[in-house]
Parts: sequence; structure tokens; C-alpha cells
Amino acid sequence: MKQPNFLIIVADDMGFSDAGCYGGEISTPNLDALADKGLRFTQHYSTGRCWPSRACILTGNYYQQVPHIKADGTLPDWGRPVPHYLKALGYRSYHSGKWHVNQYPMPVAHGGFDRSYHIRDYDRNFAVKEHNLDDKPLEPVDSHSGYYSSTAISEKAIEFLSEHQQDHSQHPFFLYLAFIAPHFPLHAPQADIDAYRNRYDQGWDKVREDRLERLRRMGITNCELSPRQPNTKPSWNLSAESLSEEIGSGEASRAVSWRSLTAEQKDFQAKKMEIHAAMVHRMDREAGRVIDHLKEMGQWENTVTLFVSDNGASAEQIIRGDRHDKTSVPGSGDSYLCLGPGWSTAANTPFRYHKSWVHEGGIASPLMVHWPDGIHASGELRHTPCHFVDIVPTLLDLAGQSSPPEWRGEDVPPLAGESLARTIQDGSDLKRECIFFRHIGHRALRMGTWKLVAVHHGKWELYDMEADRSELENLADNYPEQVRLMAEIWERMHQSFIGQVGEVRD
Repeated sequence: MKQPNFLIIVADDMGFSDAGCYGGEISTPNLDALADKGLRFTQHYSTGRCWPSRACILTGNYYQQVPHIKADGTLPDWGRPVPHYLKALGYRSYHSGKWHVNQYPMPVAHGGFDRSYHIRDYDRNFAVKEHNLDDKPLEPVDSHSGYYSSTAISEKAIEFLSEHQQDHSQHPFFLYLAFIAPHFPLHAPQADIDAYRNRYDQGWDKVREDRLERLRRMGITNCELSPRQPNTKPSWNLSAESLSEEIGSGEASRAVSWRSLTAEQKDFQAKKMEIHAAMVHRMDREAGRVIDHLKEMGQWENTVTLFVSDNGASAEQIIRGDRHDKTSVPGSGDSYLCLGPGWSTAANTPFRYHKSWVHEGGIASPLMVHWPDGIHASGELRHTPCHFVDIVPTLLDLAGQSSPPEWRGEDVPPLAGESLARTIQDGSDLKRECIFFRHIGHRALRMGTWKLVAVHHGKWELYDMEADRSELENLADNYPEQVRLMAEIWERMHQSFIGQVGEVRD
């Protein structure tokens, strides 16, 4: 069988239920088409945060396992991004968008990509100040140029694909399409924002209820709706007083009931979600442009396409970049707004917590897999638990080669992930001991239908994921032996990773 091309599309801070095909009300026809003609996974996991997730996606190892480049700037004696594997199989590799892989700072020199458009500036979408082409700096973008990050990312990807078709058509390709949207700040073209005008006036509580109903109808979840957590937010968020001073009295710092907000807050909060929706909307359209180009190239049928989000929606409320102009139009380049915990809770429906936690709201990620030449199922669901570390083994399996046991003459630890190839084809469950999570002190282990999880400095909690995916009934006191067993496995893995590469700062 002919080697397939690979396309990985990554959203940044998109909630589990934002896309239409995962229960959302946001218009995502291109993502929906991937789901309708391919597969959706219902229990797929990220790491809960940007840079650990991207390291897992690109290396097939847990973030805690991935060594940093050496002092001389070369890659370590083991551990490398997937283009280094694929190059030996005849592939050319292209990257466009966000990178943020702390261990390997340069997509071409360290990541092994043949071409790269790298947006280093995550604090602006209209007037990017730091971006590179093939690891070399480009001039800052003028604010009146018409530039928008999602559009620029798709245009560079299309440029690389056109070049590939012209000069390297005899080779298969890997395209890593990493959007910044809908990461803060909330920036979107005004026409896209206008498409959602008044759509969210009903508030986040009603949006959550509607999304849950659709998720259940689709068969994606069967759990209850988690309660809002008004006292849960990132410790680095601006205080309510600072938000009121710097943003205005329409800002809301907690996920309280919608009806408890003032009229001014309801109006302002609804506008913020309109912008978030517009960012997802535009990202979908730009991904569609790349897909259309692949169809024009005659490569779409033999391209394995995966879509994921790097973590759950963000409850962060901070101001960086050029700060925030209170007189600016919300969503414009002079504004700096964040989604905040109220709408983040809605975006992560039906789960608890947000980006950076390892409860389900932080780590549950949509995963769509589409491959016309290789997947005969259409619109089906896959319920086996899986993780970003499974992506590289899957690509290598579909390309016709497992990962080699050594590199540069050194034996290397096996990849942490498992190939999803059989699961994709026939729905087979993966045979694995567990899935490991750790970030900023939050920790978890998924083992069969059990999940052990704890917040930083907190006690272990135990949940039955088959009966209680929204983590409402803590069974730790009922099953102390299960807690002990899983805690020991988590600690064993944690210590083994430290033994491999030392303590990795997360």
C-alpha cells in the first residue's frame, strides 16, 4: 500500500465541546466533515498545558521523559521529534504556526522540519512582532497589513504544500498545522465576530445545558453535568479588583451563576464568548483552505488527518503584550481579553476544571481521524482511552515502520505511546497498563476504567470513568487498595522519568 501523507491540526486552548461535532454551537463545517467521514475519539487526552502537550505530540514520549538539547545545540543521544523518524522513510516535513516545544526550540534545526513558519509571539494575532521562516527572523507585522495569525498559518502551509507538489511530489509529506486560536488574547476579524452577535446572550449556564444534551445525543458522553466551581481559577490570574481597573466593570473573575451577574457583566461576557467562537470559526475555515488545497493536489484521499486541541479551555485572566486599551473594540488588536473561568467552564462541558489541571476539563481533548483511502468506517466513535503520546507510534505504524531501538548508537527507552492503527480500523481497545499525567503538582493516572487524580498538595481522588466521567463521586474511601496500587504505579513512573532525564520543570 502506498505510504500515506500525514496532517496534524492542533488548536490551542479549545474546549472539549467547542466544535460542532463535539456538541458545540460554533460553526465548524470542516471539522464536522472530518468527523462525519472519519472517526471521533471520546476519551482522548492531552497533558493539560501547551508545551508538555506539544512535546508529547511530536516525540511519542511523555513530556517528563524528553531530554533537552545538549549544551552545543545538538539533539540528545535519544529522544527526537517525528520528522527525524519520517525522514528515513522518505518523508518531507513541514510546520506552520505555533511551536512551543521547550526541549527543541528551533523547528528546522532541532525539530527536523524541512520548512517552517514559526509564530513565536502568542500575545498578538493582528500585529505579530516575532515570527520566523525556517528558523530565521522575519520583520514585525504592521498593524494595518490585514494580517491575522490563523490566515497566515494556513497561507504558509499552502505555500509549503505547493512547493512540495512542484519539487518533491515523489515523496510523501507530514504537515504539522498548529494554530494559535483560540488562545488568549481574544482577537478575531470583525466579520467573524458579527456572525455570533447575540448568540451568547443566554449565558454560560444555558450553553452548558445545551451542549450536554447534544453530547449525550451524539453518544460522546453519558455523564452528568459537573457543577460550576466559583472558587477555582489559576493562581496567577489578576485579582477581581485589578481586572475591574484594567478591563472594566463588565469583567467577571469567577464562574458564578449567569443570573447573578449584573446587566453590564452579562453584556460584556457575552461579547467575549462571541470572539472566542469567532476564533474557532476562523480556524476551521483556514483549516478548510488547507484541506481544499490538498484536494486540488490530488493528495487528500491518501492523507491521514488528525485534529486535536492541546488542552482544555483556559480560565486564565492575565494581560501581556501591548496591554489592554479600555477604549478599544473588543476583539481588535488593541484589546487584550481572556475567556475567563465562566466561559471556560462552558467550553469544557461537561467536565470539571480547566487548562493546567489534570481533571477531565484540563486534559480531555477532541480527536478526529480521517483517511479516505484507509478508514472505511464513517462517522463512528472510538471509546478506548488514548493520549498524545500515541500519535507518533500511530504515524510510524501507518508509514510502515516501528520506532528503531537505538539512535546514534545508543539504546533508547521505548516510546511511551501505543499505535492506534488497529483501533482506527476496527475499534479494538488498546492494551496498556496506564496513562500518566503530571503538571505543576497536579497528578493523575488513568488505568482501565479507573482514574486517580489530585490537585497540587491535594489528596488522591478516585473515579470510575465508565459511570462518572465528570468526576462527581470520589470513591477513594471506598476502594483504598485501588488507590494504593495506582498511587504506587504513578510514583514508580514519576521516579523512572527522573532517572532517565532528571527533573523536568513543568
